[in-house]
Amino acid sequence: MQALFASGHAADIVLAVLALEAVLLARRGWHWAEIAGLLGPAALIVVGLRAALTGAEWYWVSLPVALAFPLHLLDLKQRIAARRAE
Repeated sequence: MQALFASGHAADIVLAVLALEAVLLARRGWHWAEIAGLLGPAALIVVGLRAALTGAEWYWVSLPVALAFPLHLLDLKQRIAARRAE
């Protein structure tokens, strides 16, 4: 189990599950912008986690985590707009 995390493969598994979820949502008619807003922040945080697990420099850890925030704001904006349209 230690090797799974030390190699970053635990994060790879989570990313694969997120990719599978994205494909399933797309097949159910979700728009890619909605999928990116929903799953993008999680994927970016997991990329940062993978960088941390594998001993990458601090900026490779912080950059994807920081990029998750604007994507999260996009998701919130879309959800608020959809709720107002109801």
